[in-house]
Amino acid sequence: MKIVGNIIWFVLVGLFSAIGWCIFGAILCVTIIGIPFGKQCFKIAKLSLLPFGKTVKTDFEKHPVGNIIWMILFGWELALGYLIWGVIFYITIIGIPFGKQCFKLTKLSLMPMGAKIS
Repeated sequence: MKIVGNIIWFVLVGLFSAIGWCIFGAILCVTIIGIPFGKQCFKIAKLSLLPFGKTVKTDFEKHPVGNIIWMILFGWELALGYLIWGVIFYITIIGIPFGKQCFKLTKLSLMPMGAKIS
């Protein structure tokens, strides 16, 4: 299921999502202040490309100030978007695995600083 899910995700969602995250990360990396946030965008892009079979462990205590700034400026909007898409996917029976991946991305897009993807 992991390989098939990643292929379907890549074609329908992953490529466009990863490109968007990379563009946003490159824009943030233009300024010195935005570089740590740009790095997090690249981390999210990597997961959004092929999310099946990967786990996300968030650690808020590792970078609390960075996570709070991220949540206020970007995180809640991005997490809300992934949350809405996850609910939409869960409405259909076939979309449940994709909804789970959206919820995984919700967690990462809300608090990416200090998160580990394995």
